[in-house]
Amino acid sequence: MKRRGYMGKILMVDLEDGSIREETLPDEVYRRCLGGMGLGAHILYHRIPAGADPLGPDNMLGFLPGLLTGTGSLFTGRWMVVGKSPLTGGWGDANCGGTFSPEIKRCGYDGIFLRGISPTPVYLYVDDHTRELRDASVLWGMDTVETEIHLKANAKAAGKRPKVICIGPAGEQVSLISGIATDQGRLAARSGLGAVMGAKRLKAVVLSGQKRITAHNRVEMKRLSRICAKWVRFQPPFIPGPMTALVGALMRIMPAVITQDGLLYKILLKKWGTVSMNQLSPEMGDAPIQNWKGSSRDWGFRKSYSSHPGVFSRRETVKFHCYACPLGCGGICAMEGKYRHTHKPEYETVLSLGGLCLNQDVDSIFYLNELLNRAGMDTISVGHAVAFALECYEAGIISREDTGGLALTWGNSAAMVTLVEQMVRREGFGGVLADGVRQAVYRIGKGSEAFAVLAGGQEPAMHDSRNDPGFALHYSVEPTPGRHTLGAHLYYEMFQLWKVVRGVPKMPPMYFKGSKYRNPRRQAAIGAANSRFMTLVNCSGACMFGAFLGARRFRLFDWLNAATGWDLTPNDYMELAGDIHTLKQAFNVKHGIEPRDFKIGDRALGRPPQTEGANKGRSVEIEAMMTHYWEQFGWNPETGKPDPRVVEKMGHAA
Repeated sequence: MKRRGYMGKILMVDLEDGSIREETLPDEVYRRCLGGMGLGAHILYHRIPAGADPLGPDNMLGFLPGLLTGTGSLFTGRWMVVGKSPLTGGWGDANCGGTFSPEIKRCGYDGIFLRGISPTPVYLYVDDHTRELRDASVLWGMDTVETEIHLKANAKAAGKRPKVICIGPAGEQVSLISGIATDQGRLAARSGLGAVMGAKRLKAVVLSGQKRITAHNRVEMKRLSRICAKWVRFQPPFIPGPMTALVGALMRIMPAVITQDGLLYKILLKKWGTVSMNQLSPEMGDAPIQNWKGSSRDWGFRKSYSSHPGVFSRRETVKFHCYACPLGCGGICAMEGKYRHTHKPEYETVLSLGGLCLNQDVDSIFYLNELLNRAGMDTISVGHAVAFALECYEAGIISREDTGGLALTWGNSAAMVTLVEQMVRREGFGGVLADGVRQAVYRIGKGSEAFAVLAGGQEPAMHDSRNDPGFALHYSVEPTPGRHTLGAHLYYEMFQLWKVVRGVPKMPPMYFKGSKYRNPRRQAAIGAANSRFMTLVNCSGACMFGAFLGARRFRLFDWLNAATGWDLTPNDYMELAGDIHTLKQAFNVKHGIEPRDFKIGDRALGRPPQTEGANKGRSVEIEAMMTHYWEQFGWNPETGKPDPRVVEKMGHAA
């Protein structure tokens, strides 16, 4: 049978004995698992033994493109890394854009999986004729940019133009908040999987392939892509950057809101990228401020003005497009000082190192963005760790003597820069924070847990769950907790799934804000639909920003059929995605996770509610939402655990 959309093989690497072998997978595996996250879940569920140490030889790392990557579809250039997370102890994944994803398929594989621990530092090299582990001793200690430049220069001398992913010093030192970098600053940052790579002494993966990626119906793929591209090109004139704060303020004071069409956010993304939300989000209550204890009152127009969207567009020298992306929300920015340029900081970075710490110094944010990209360290977790330390200092739990003389006061950018530099090097008080907030609580003690904002051991993103209860739900119930890229009430509005999927909740044209905090059964149904759809997005290698265009413009279901030759309905695909989601939850249960332990902390739920600002008086009754969410997947509503017989019925039993 001629395969379309997928290559039909995976590469298995044992770092312990150096063996490398190909495995051919039956078509039925792809019909059940699709690709990307789904294929990763299938392999890891079976092959990582229960209780495996995330930093030990039995853990596996998988690098996967999506089922749609390279088929002619748009927004489908993201790659996924999967493994057991050392940060949460359960299912771990992170995904990233850039240009690496299609290279996995061009080498002939739908995934590259590695187990074991190498005796010495190595990197994996694969091209059309070669598959081997090479010595990386000279690379150990280099940052991610230096590593990539070195590896590409060596390959170019041999007539190759490879793509590279690698870890920096944070991964080498097994920081539990380290990630994996590509394209000199794009980072698969979450779940601490850079630490797994470092523990395995795997410095990099270098790929250079030329195999053809096929699609069943190329004509239909192009037609669907033209429909999508037409909506991406639609770009009317828009307001200047500082005025986005006024839009956010207006949204804050309005008692009712119009159901969001994702075209509005697309306009913002195309104009400025994710930094378009830097002022808008704090004003409307979407951004957590001052370690989640502050509010829009503490980060008003004047303070947030230092990082308004225009600040970043003025420094941008060139747009950055990921593979197969017509939007180009990224960019390369010029800067002064030690580093001359950096990838444009993302919204998450700006707010975690800015508003979360009350830091108005945008130059420090540019510098820390590049420092952490080169170190290979998650800016969301770093920002939380710093904010946590600032509040501990304010409360007298840690002193200037503990910090080595650093005055960790809110907004002290010089102290923040020194502290983060220490985190990267695992030196001084930064060493206490280098593994994230949960480990810092263990090391500091003294009641510091009161200031730790966590979901299942992972620091949540820069989207306030008191403003959108959908974030509270997904932070708490996803197999990878604390993640903002898996669902929210606002995301559901923009996905517009009810227009193509039968049986999911429909959204009215307008609704009162208070309705989001009521009817937990409906909110759980919305959350379950989000989880299924985003699982499908991550199996396809697709970008969430493309999906925000709406299901009738971003034709994911139709692309999948055109690429593979299958004839599945949107509901068929959503059911498959639900099975994959169940498999990830089963992975967690297999490894001893109690799903209820992933619930996000009380401060992020509005317990007690804030007394001022955009989220004044708001709290989220998360327990009922969690129970109803688990019911949506047929899991035990009290424990959140899938029935093993359900997993067996799906065809995923070992």
